[in-house]
Amino acid sequence: MLADTLRFLIQTASDLFVLVLLLRFYLQLANAPLRHPLVQFVRSATDFIVLPLRKRIPAWRGYDTATLLTAWLTSLIAIVLLLVLAPLPYNFALPSNWLSMALLAVLYVFRATVYLLMGAVIVQAVLSWVSPYNPLAPLLELLTRPFLRPFRRLMIGQVDLSPLALLIVLQVVLMLPIAFLERMLLAQLQFGV
Repeated sequence: MLADTLRFLIQTASDLFVLVLLLRFYLQLANAPLRHPLVQFVRSATDFIVLPLRKRIPAWRGYDTATLLTAWLTSLIAIVLLLVLAPLPYNFALPSNWLSMALLAVLYVFRATVYLLMGAVIVQAVLSWVSPYNPLAPLLELLTRPFLRPFRRLMIGQVDLSPLALLIVLQVVLMLPIAFLERMLLAQLQFGV
């Protein structure tokens, strides 16, 4: 029971931190205004680890690689801790297990990106109905516009169905390729002492 609680806490804390790191990355990519309260919150929540890493890891083609690397490392550490707490002993001496865990961490960061996009689309859709002039609306528009653009022609009357279409596509991505890859990588992990 204690191990289950620890696994829950590790998973929840790492997932939330990865989401905040990814939000930082995508807000920078979208050139979000630095004075926006959400941007300030995200930066203050992640500066303690991202800024020291930036001194050692330069940006690549303008992308904030230090933030992405931090998200990946957070996922990898969470995976290792969850496997240590698993009922079956995994063999951490095998390089193939470390490769599988590293690839799982990449997959988990990608999955978190999909969840972040889904959340942004849902919040944007709700705000467009209840509070279209909310200060969060322009940021959500910056984040979701490139993904909603291919679906913008889906209208029934005055109702834009592009968020619904994008959510369906994202859910299929989570259900098929991401779930398949996750099962495949978890099956590669070997037990033993």
